Amino acid sequence: MRLKWLFATLMLLLFACAIGAAIAFGGPKQAAPMASISDPFKAVDFSQVPRPLTYRAADGAMLSYRAYEPSMSTRLGSVVLVHGSSSKATSMHPLAMGLRASGFRVYALDMRGHGASGVKGQIDYIGQLESDVVAFVQAVRPSAPSTLLGFSSGGGFALRFAGSQDQALFQSYLLLSPFISEDAPNQRPGNGGWVQVGVPRILGLIALNAVGIRAFNDLPVSRFALDDASRKFLTPEYGFNLAQNFRPQRDYVANMQAAHQPCAILAGTGDEVFATESLEPMVRTAGLSWPVQLLPGVGHISLTLDPGAIAEAVSIVDTLQASSN
Repeated sequence: MRLKWLFATLMLLLFACAIGAAIAFGGPKQAAPMASISDPFKAVDFSQVPRPLTYRAADGAMLSYRAYEPSMSTRLGSVVLVHGSSSKATSMHPLAMGLRASGFRVYALDMRGHGASGVKGQIDYIGQLESDVVAFVQAVRPSAPSTLLGFSSGGGFALRFAGSQDQALFQSYLLLSPFISEDAPNQRPGNGGWVQVGVPRILGLIALNAVGIRAFNDLPVSRFALDDASRKFLTPEYGFNLAQNFRPQRDYVANMQAAHQPCAILAGTGDEVFATESLEPMVRTAGLSWPVQLLPGVGHISLTLDPGAIAEAVSIVDTLQASSN
């Protein structure tokens, strides 16, 4: 009996040591800069970016967003934009201007942990991003019908929200080349070189979180392919909480099937980050009839910058909002 007890104790200690080593030494490497992500923004005119505004989150924090009021009053609908990983609200400026020019009220969020919202790369707990979006809707009251539009990781988060208990706060959802899961059919290794992930550290932290230990959740688990200049104004790495929250639920199929508002997906065939040809089969396998459209030759970042891609996104939002009336 004593031998069994000693053996069990030894196994427990070895397991604890393995978790400790994974957390201590299993963090993400530094990703090499990825020019196809950063270079397209060099040609963008940011001179008309609106001044930042703030709203109060549930914890009292003041979070940042940009508001684009339309020059025409022929529509009442609104669009709330969620940027991609590492980024901030201003990255969505060309898309916001295209939507605004078509008469939509547009709001671009600095998601907590990005831009001027909170500490870069950090949130307090998994689920705080959903709480922040609820607080935004309650404070700003975007006009109905409203669409939550997310790009890349922001598209994954929009899917997460679309399957949540608060999904009815928006009448429709548009996902632009969304991150779905590291296990999803559209995933490329390392997102095509965009991110380095510390898988051992993530697994170790998941094990600790399962027993209620969250003291190490601020440790970085992913690093993005930014150059030195970009690291100064973007978010170069994510802690565990943010990385787990700024994405769909782990069971992404159940997440998709829990979404009851109109949803659509738009991506490009030239996407170097995700295997976009797998998006429609994935949606159909989940038993969903969401429209999935691929634009020939359009790359990942181009999806939010190219005039033709922006025009297509505007058209889809128009259709989604018409169907939700």
